[in-house]
Amino acid sequence: MSPAGGVRGGRPTDAEGRGPRQDEAIVEAAWCYYHEGLTQNEIAQRLGVSRASVVNYLAEARRRDYVRVSLDTEVFRGSSLARRLCAAYDLREALVVPQGDPERAAARVIRAAADWLPELLEPGDRLGVAWGETIYRLADAAPPVPIRDLTVVQLLGSRPAAPGFAAEACSANLARRFDALCVNLHVPLLLSDRELCARLKAEPVVAEQLRAVESCNKVVFAAGTCSDDSHIAHTGLMDADTLAGMRDAGAVGVICGRLIDAQGRPMPLENEDRIIGVTLAQMAAKPVGILVAAGAARTEATRAALIGGFATHVVTSSDIAERLLDDPA
Repeated sequence: MSPAGGVRGGRPTDAEGRGPRQDEAIVEAAWCYYHEGLTQNEIAQRLGVSRASVVNYLAEARRRDYVRVSLDTEVFRGSSLARRLCAAYDLREALVVPQGDPERAAARVIRAAADWLPELLEPGDRLGVAWGETIYRLADAAPPVPIRDLTVVQLLGSRPAAPGFAAEACSANLARRFDALCVNLHVPLLLSDRELCARLKAEPVVAEQLRAVESCNKVVFAAGTCSDDSHIAHTGLMDADTLAGMRDAGAVGVICGRLIDAQGRPMPLENEDRIIGVTLAQMAAKPVGILVAAGAARTEATRAALIGGFATHVVTSSDIAERLLDDPA
């Protein structure tokens, strides 16, 4: 027997086991709760089901994207912290969310960035998308908002990564949410031979994809760390000894697989001419760079990216913003 208000076969069921009009019940519950302001108990009485069923109906409505709850981003863009951050780092706009529970602060930042991103896009834009857990989670949280004539471009070649965090997944998922054309970069991120890398870049189909990377007018990315448990280490883009040596030499952050120092200056590696993807020079030249700074451990990398001029817009939490303002550019 199914529990009261549970889910059977992926669809909510009420306490009495009835189910022939569950879709209508889900929509009705959502309408009553979000538009008419009824309480869950009042909705339960109206529908003739248990309160637990109503809770499940509302959860299912949100899971199906029938309902999406978001806060006005202007509230967070107009805060004192946001204004001070813009002034300190010469940013066009900053969105700063309250830290709240430290364990959930990163999730707040990513959700805020996902809600804000459609507002920053216009018809005809070419949006370059980076990789990693932050960007993957952003793509997954983005609202389903069709943006006319939008092209989403994968900024880096492919590389084995944690499930879902690969570059092609990030770009494809975001393109699907925005009903956009997706241009994937169908090559490995790192090759073993520089001559092979050069020949592959010269292949007409790859050269066309790389031109799309270069022509993006907007990019969304995160600044990663150089720690031993960083994304760049887990993907094997750099071995532990090399990474440790680069940290000793001053590397503090990673942008699209490339290292930067505390001033945001590139720190080229010997594998630089074996990498296929956006360059730091191209990233710095983009008219709009949207930096998602989620997680206190990324503060130093975020500061370096801001000093280096890679971002015009930043989304972060209050604790990171305060640390960035303690020692601005």
